[in-house]
Amino acid sequence: MNKVFEVKTNQHDQMIDVTSQVEEWIKDEGIKDGLVVVSSMHTTAGLTVNENADPDVKTDMLRRFSEVYPWEHQEDRHMEGNTAAHMKTSTVGHAQTLIIEDGSLVLGTWQGLYFCEFDGPRNRKFKAKIIEG
Repeated sequence: MNKVFEVKTNQHDQMIDVTSQVEEWIKDEGIKDGLVVVSSMHTTAGLTVNENADPDVKTDMLRRFSEVYPWEHQEDRHMEGNTAAHMKTSTVGHAQTLIIEDGSLVLGTWQGLYFCEFDGPRNRKFKAKIIEG
């Protein structure tokens, strides 16, 4: 089973919790056990698992990414000017593999799945594939 999810971002750098979207799809498909692989369809947007209880975590992460990878750097040569977005995506990764158990994602108490926008705002997509088992 595959599904393409659409995400509309509204900021240049943004982390959007997509956990409930993926879980709802798993429930709709009636999957009880297996794996779900989620993959960003972009080189300037990724996916990560991180804390979803305190919104300051997202704020801090985005600030720290910007400190490590400033948007403008005098030696960047990529003509689109978004090298920082590529670096941030490579850091968080483009994909995550999550366990499905008893019809739900196996996540820690404070964990959520985030779509990470690093070159927005844009209309984005990520693809998910369920492997039953």
